[in-house]
Amino acid sequence: MSSSIYLKPLKQVLRHLPDRAYIQLYYFAKFGKFCNLRNPSTFNEKLQWLKLNYRIISDQKLVDKSEVKQIVEQKIGKEYIVPTLALYDNAEQIDFSSLPDSFVLKCTHDSEGVVIVEDKKDLDLDAAREKLRRALKQNFYPIGREPHYRDLEPKIIAEPYLKDEVHGQLLDYKFFCFDGEVKAMFVASDRVSGNTKFDYFDADYHPLEMQQAYPNSSSRPSKPQRYQEMLDISRILSAGHPHVRVDLYEVNGRVYFGELTFFHFSGFSPFKPKEWDQRWGDLISLPVARVEY
Repeated sequence: MSSSIYLKPLKQVLRHLPDRAYIQLYYFAKFGKFCNLRNPSTFNEKLQWLKLNYRIISDQKLVDKSEVKQIVEQKIGKEYIVPTLALYDNAEQIDFSSLPDSFVLKCTHDSEGVVIVEDKKDLDLDAAREKLRRALKQNFYPIGREPHYRDLEPKIIAEPYLKDEVHGQLLDYKFFCFDGEVKAMFVASDRVSGNTKFDYFDADYHPLEMQQAYPNSSSRPSKPQRYQEMLDISRILSAGHPHVRVDLYEVNGRVYFGELTFFHFSGFSPFKPKEWDQRWGDLISLPVARVEY
């Protein structure tokens, strides 16, 4: 039996437990050992510690896909922000006739409630609304105990459909930042096809022989044209945070902000080989505990 078959129902069984107990039991299910919260050393252990011991109220807006845009715009400029076409409280409010022929609908509080529309005339409106209705009901906090999501008010945001003519797909460039410094990144490709690939690199874009959750591609993606610009943006947006992942796009020679991720895979994804968990753990300098909510 694959782990994904039993882990999903396990989350539902454990969801009513207090945060510390949930984290320990789910961590055991993923890693075969309990998380060392007293003296964390690995990347995944330190992410769990941060969930419990470093909860900053102002960080909550940074994971809301709508609210974060204003904050990021003030730091790096409007030209890096994907425009918002509309913002809805529920799926029934969506006026498809007012949207362009191609667009994207997604929930502001999660990563799964996404409807990609390349041509509106081919869109099943009822199916799209139903997918978004289900997504709006999801609360990520009980699943991963990521505190930033606990009190988010879910909405639906409409954005332009971004198509990169250079690669024929929209590649995600995700930068791992530690105290404002980029130490590694990965490129996510083939996501729309369902055959997602992750390719990891160091900050100088040298390949890293590692995997996490998804396989490497058969041919590593080439270095982005605006890579240095991406590094600069990542440093600016990650300043003041012990760890955050900055997600960016490069579309036809332009860089766009994607999102900020404070808990990569919620700290529940093993590395291959395992040594990378410790290597990246060494990069996180844990702050003094600070719990504001």
